[in-house]
Amino acid sequence: MRAAAIRGFGGPEVIEVLEVPKPTPGPGEVLVRVIAAGVNPPDWYMREGMPGLPREMMGDIDFPLILGTDVSGVVDALGPEVDGFDVGDEVFGMLRFPTTMQAGGYAEYVAAPVSDIARKPAGVSHREAAAAGMSALTAWQFLIDVGHDLGSPFQDAPHRPVPLDGDSRVLVNGAAGGVGHIAMQLAAWKGAHVTAVASGGHEEFLRGLGTDAFIDYTTTDPAEAVRGLDLVMDTVGGSRSASFLPTIKDGGALFWAYLAEFSDEEKRRYDVTTSATQVRANGAQLAQIAELLDDGTIRIHVDSVYSLQEARQAHERAAQGHIRGKLVLDVA
Repeated sequence: MRAAAIRGFGGPEVIEVLEVPKPTPGPGEVLVRVIAAGVNPPDWYMREGMPGLPREMMGDIDFPLILGTDVSGVVDALGPEVDGFDVGDEVFGMLRFPTTMQAGGYAEYVAAPVSDIARKPAGVSHREAAAAGMSALTAWQFLIDVGHDLGSPFQDAPHRPVPLDGDSRVLVNGAAGGVGHIAMQLAAWKGAHVTAVASGGHEEFLRGLGTDAFIDYTTTDPAEAVRGLDLVMDTVGGSRSASFLPTIKDGGALFWAYLAEFSDEEKRRYDVTTSATQVRANGAQLAQIAELLDDGTIRIHVDSVYSLQEARQAHERAAQGHIRGKLVLDVA
């Protein structure tokens, strides 16, 4: 089969399309014929060799390494001890994350644990389903249900979503991105008043997804424009995260999906919970998300589509930033 893989760490130029053996599904796995694969930040972090992470923490790496965790496709064969799926079923999922970064999603076939997949909703395309996995699970586990009590590399205390209802005021920073545009819709689904923060060119897009208010960060400082929030979901992170603390009312929370920077002094100044979690594969949660996708409660936006042969160009596009929704590889 063909697969987009790397023989060593580096920039997008290290990605090659190779002929590699087709995997054989093991116990509790199905072989999926991949129709589309999602492109996510961990894909390019892994391609770069996880900079900033001690090499010994990465474990054993087998080259060539097939990138990708998110797929949508058709069950082609069943491994031993598989119940609930049949050959021909259309499925999607985020595979094996974060247990391994060698899930092998950028390929024509992948062995998928049945615990990591769900039936693809009939109302969405394979491209949209492939774009959903990691982003939708991240938003779900931050805002709705973590789904596990496992520790996080980011903090000692377990992450706990805050209840959202019609009285909740939520701000999503980076609302046009992969996680952001889904988090915004989930908060609105729960009845919250949602403020979306993005550059001005995304306003019409985000209002079409149901945001109640919009802040163009290129012309207006969000930290000066809003107060009394119950929750900030920051999908951007970095040093700017601390500027959202004064926008949150006492007892509120700031959740950060990418590494945020807070000084101890800033944390002490505000009665705000700051929290994060590590997204984990969860087929049962994807089945719940699939229902919301199928009935149109939430929508997945695909920024652009590349062929498997163009996986390098997809990573080059990712490096440019300002992506609306997700990047997808059209494998079939």
